[in-house]
Amino acid sequence: MSEETITLYEAIGGDRTVRALTSRFYELMDTLPEAANCRAVHPPSLEGSQEKFYEYLTGYLGGPQLYIEKRGHPRLRSRHFVAAIGPTERDEWLLCFRRAMNETIENEKLRAIIWEPVERLAFHMQNRE
Repeated sequence: MSEETITLYEAIGGDRTVRALTSRFYELMDTLPEAANCRAVHPPSLEGSQEKFYEYLTGYLGGPQLYIEKRGHPRLRSRHFVAAIGPTERDEWLLCFRRAMNETIENEKLRAIIWEPVERLAFHMQNRE
């Protein structure tokens, strides 16, 4: 008997869920007063950032490598170095991501699997004290 392996991308619902997650994430960042510092390091329009994050997250979760196909290697830390990301901005970003994930991904175990590396990544992105 063979077991079929599926990706996190497939397990959470594929494109529909990743679109919902990224949309909700940026909606929260744009509207939550407690995310104001994180919002301030982004451009006035979040449209481009949202699309890039959608592309990146799609590949990160095991779906099509949209970001790499369009933009090359993510080089996340170097691409974000122009933004002052301290503990406050990092924690606000994580707040928005956790809320968006809780609202768009039903399965608690899948959210936990996604959360740990995302949290590590957020800490890695911090470039200011």
